[in-house]
Amino acid sequence: MMVSLYFLMPMKFTEFNFSTELNDALDSMGFVDATPIQEQAIPIIMDGHDLIACAQTGTGKTGAFLLPVLQTIWESDDRDSVNALVIVPTRELAIQIDQQVEAMSYFLGISSIAVYGGGDKEDWEKQRKALSTGADIVIATPGRLIAHMQLGYVKMKKVKQLILDEADRMLDMGFLGDIMSIISNISEKRQNLLFSATMPTNIRTLSSKILVNPKSISLSISKPAAGVLQGAYLINDVDKSKLIVDLLKDKRDKYKSVIVFSSTKKNVSNIVGALKSAKIDAEGISSDLDQKQREKVLLSFRNRKTQIIVATDILSRGIDITDINLVINFDVPNDAEDYVHRIGRTARANTTGVALTLINKYDIKKFKDIEAMIEASVQKIPLPEGYAEGPDFNSKVNYSRGRGGNSRGGNRKGGHKNRNYKGKRSGGKKGGSGSKPK
Repeated sequence: MMVSLYFLMPMKFTEFNFSTELNDALDSMGFVDATPIQEQAIPIIMDGHDLIACAQTGTGKTGAFLLPVLQTIWESDDRDSVNALVIVPTRELAIQIDQQVEAMSYFLGISSIAVYGGGDKEDWEKQRKALSTGADIVIATPGRLIAHMQLGYVKMKKVKQLILDEADRMLDMGFLGDIMSIISNISEKRQNLLFSATMPTNIRTLSSKILVNPKSISLSISKPAAGVLQGAYLINDVDKSKLIVDLLKDKRDKYKSVIVFSSTKKNVSNIVGALKSAKIDAEGISSDLDQKQREKVLLSFRNRKTQIIVATDILSRGIDITDINLVINFDVPNDAEDYVHRIGRTARANTTGVALTLINKYDIKKFKDIEAMIEASVQKIPLPEGYAEGPDFNSKVNYSRGRGGNSRGGNRKGGHKNRNYKGKRSGGKKGGSGSKPK
């Protein structure tokens, strides 16, 4: 019985044999217990094995690779070039990891640089200097790193650890060629770590090309965190902005931080406009903003100066902001995996949160696919009084947006515009069970 009880207890960071300096940094940050991915991955990495790890967002996988990397660099006698290279899909994730390196290595004197596009001449020069003199850890987006490497001053021949973070996202964004180009120009004798939220076939193929006899970890693939209370409204497009205003205007005291996700930049602007018209302060963030503007909005959100942020999927991965209480999906994401990442912004680190999704008639099939993937039915919440009745979730009609002509989802001869009657039942489970988010 004592052995069984031991395995139920979370592992302490002090049990990993980190240096006193690294433990001091963790203690100053309030880190005591390791998460499951950290508990499994850290010993493997510290033993020098290659690793392929699959864990959902919010499980602490950044710390799972950063901590042993920091320990390895601390013990190294060779610090005159880049020791560890972390490749990530977005500038936001690069900045976030760089900030975590700075915090975790406070007492170690380990240097790092985030290398990403979108900055000015000063940013480029800062990156060039760090890459040419040899920062201990480089966290980079593929395109910007290649731009520097092509100029010949990047010192990468002594890289001892290569980490691919959010690998599935990078492949979805078309970075495979860039990744392989970077790998061909760094040291062949290195440790390789691949972290991914999902494990599709292309990730397995990539791992077979770059990893050597890897250990494997897989935790809770494509499932929302247990602390997320999910709900959905079946609603017509014209009522969506009004519902978001109604949901937020009377409950701002209940939620410390709120993210509203939209798939389009246009809707981000429209939602922010609707909220501000109702005297609800909100800020928008999308690729329309330059990097400094985005960082300013995110800093204000992190510091609780901005309570509500409206964003495209630029924030669905790689942004670690604690105490987000509410996530609203203005629309259903096209990819079921993106749904998990969106609502994964709340209920992080064993906390709780609410995730609400607005479903129009065109999104019913996509949301049924999400329910099938997460193996759960999401509670369908009745609309407040005064709203027109929304679409029927269990309708046999499968609507899809069309572009006209005879293309799939377009007009049929004698049919209705932007509607295609399939004449068959869509898959998925019926909704309706569970408790209503309050």
